Amino acid sequence: MNSFWDFIVWLFWFYVVIACIWVFITVIVDIFRDHSLNGWAKALWVLFLVFVPFLAAFIYLIARGRGMAERNAARVAESQAASADYIRTVAGSSASSAAAEIEKGKQLLDSGAITQAEFDALKAKALQSA
Repeated sequence: MNSFWDFIVWLFWFYVVIACIWVFITVIVDIFRDHSLNGWAKALWVLFLVFVPFLAAFIYLIARGRGMAERNAARVAESQAASADYIRTVAGSSASSAAAEIEKGKQLLDSGAITQAEFDALKAKALQSA
């Protein structure tokens, strides 16, 4: 029975250590991503975290936690917008390039540079690739 409770206590302290490391890393990453802090303020926060880690992490989370969440939400929204833009450009590129190829072929046909058979082959190839 004693070894089971020792395991539970060990598991609890392992969880506490992992949670503390996670909080410290999150705070340090946020310090360096925050553009409103100048270099001296960043250096002071890091020194504070090194010498009094728990107190510094709690003070940082209380004092700057809202800004931390806002910066994270803005970063996520920016990432989602960039991803959506990329998907739109990739999804629309094949149809627009096929239409552009057909339009160029039509201009060449109208100018007499290619024959109707060549235009039909170009059109079929463009539609096949779309």
